[in-house]
Amino acid sequence: GWRMRMEGGEEMQGAVGLRCTWDTPPSAGTQAKWVRLNVGGTVFLTTRQTLCREQKSFLCRLCQGEELQSDRDETGAYLIDRDPTYFGPILNFLRHGKLVLDKDMAEEGVLEEAEFYNIGPLIRIIKDRLEEKDYPVTQVPPKHVYRVLQCQEEELTQMVSTMSDGWRFEQLVNIGSSYNYGNEDQTEFLCVVSKELYSSPNGLSSEASHKAKV
Repeated sequence: GWRMRMEGGEEMQGAVGLRCTWDTPPSAGTQAKWVRLNVGGTVFLTTRQTLCREQKSFLCRLCQGEELQSDRDETGAYLIDRDPTYFGPILNFLRHGKLVLDKDMAEEGVLEEAEFYNIGPLIRIIKDRLEEKDYPVTQVPPKHVYRVLQCQEEELTQMVSTMSDGWRFEQLVNIGSSYNYGNEDQTEFLCVVSKELYSSPNGLSSEASHKAKV
């Protein structure tokens, strides 16, 4: 059988009592099943089965020992010079098929790694997510709706205080005093208010869908 080139391999073989050859059936002993990866200084422990979930990936080829002679660290872990931050989601995706990210983690960073490791399904998922994210922003800019309300001076404070959520006070135009000097009580105002409406791709405004979620 083909023998793995391992630094410090003698001690490991002694410890497990197994010669590390590829004729060994996968279930025999821990060496065949468990794989250590040293990604940018962080060690990940996983199984050969997990890494080979995606047959075409770099990780699958790595642990099958095909054409990739990867360096190993002193513990026998494969050395991979990539960012460990984004490797967690990659490994978890291979474990359970879902993309799970912390809220601070950039999807672009995970995409970069998914492309490096050549994990096709994950690349598609992230690209879809990024497109969804871009879509409302680039395709549907917020619409500004303006309303002009006419009211008398004494109604003004009441009207401003009862203005519904999302409406913003823009401008007040005094139209009464210019032609009605005699009676200040009759001063009329035009009150301009505006509201931003965000449309999501399915045509509902985001406010409506937000309320539906709640």
